[in-house]
Amino acid sequence: MLSIVIPIHNEEPSILPLYDRLTAVLDRLKRPYEVLFVDDASSDRSFELLANLVEIDGHLTVIRLRRNFGQTAALSAGFHEAQGEIVIAMDGDLQHAPEDIPALLEKVEQGYDIASGWRQHRVDNALLRKIPSRIANWLMAKASGVELRDFGTTFKAYRAEVLKDVHLYGELHRFIPALASFYGARIAEVPISNSLRTAGDSHYGLGRTFRVLFDIVTIRFLLRYLTRPMHFFGTLGLAGTTLGGGIMLYLGVNKILGQDIIAEHGPLMVLGGLLLLAGLIMFNTGFIGEMLMRTYFESQGRRIYAIREIRTRKPRGVAGTR
Repeated sequence: MLSIVIPIHNEEPSILPLYDRLTAVLDRLKRPYEVLFVDDASSDRSFELLANLVEIDGHLTVIRLRRNFGQTAALSAGFHEAQGEIVIAMDGDLQHAPEDIPALLEKVEQGYDIASGWRQHRVDNALLRKIPSRIANWLMAKASGVELRDFGTTFKAYRAEVLKDVHLYGELHRFIPALASFYGARIAEVPISNSLRTAGDSHYGLGRTFRVLFDIVTIRFLLRYLTRPMHFFGTLGLAGTTLGGGIMLYLGVNKILGQDIIAEHGPLMVLGGLLLLAGLIMFNTGFIGEMLMRTYFESQGRRIYAIREIRTRKPRGVAGTR
């Protein structure tokens, strides 16, 4: 069985064309499937259109979130409700072509755990999207050790058991392959088509690049140091303690020799103290915060979203057929 998970936020003009193209592709596959639309608190008529589609198609499930939690949370909600052995995630703005689904499935059926879409020929603005994206993808590949050329696209196919090992929060959805690789997932890249948005406004801007950079640092830490944080903090601690301690030792010797270190070396003394304290406090606060958040969500089974309602014609746990 296939599960198609599609986050939706103010995509009213795209919903009906997407539904028509998607169902045409899925019907040709001749296998059971379900489509889960996750409405991330749209303010237009997106939910109304989806609710109407549920009444005529037993394959559909619409999950409505209580507020706008963001794309990562919407995907997580869809993944949690999905019942298929293979889960495909895609955007709802028609920039992902449903006709590429068979190519993703083919890679999974060849034995890969994740088939990741690759926008080989991007049609985005070069300055605002293409160049920042290439830089970000290069950094992501180096930070994660996963050689993908397109981390940013949502269009991917997963074996369901792989998603069970990945817990999402923040904006980590683009790093699912990297997080899954930590557990030994096999990943393949599949060229996909890339179309211009035909209606509505893009939810992405240049400012998002800076958030991606923060996520790259986070994923580097999670993949390399989550189970051995002392290797990270110890290195920083050793560097800061050695340099700051050396400065303080130098000042202490001068003090013994009778120098007035406050008058003659006041700035250097302040620098030594800052090296011992400020750097470690800044790094520790950020990374320990990430670790505490991950522990909070995983150990307590907490979710990063809240569902308002679920509409479907079929009982949950029963695969629909067409």
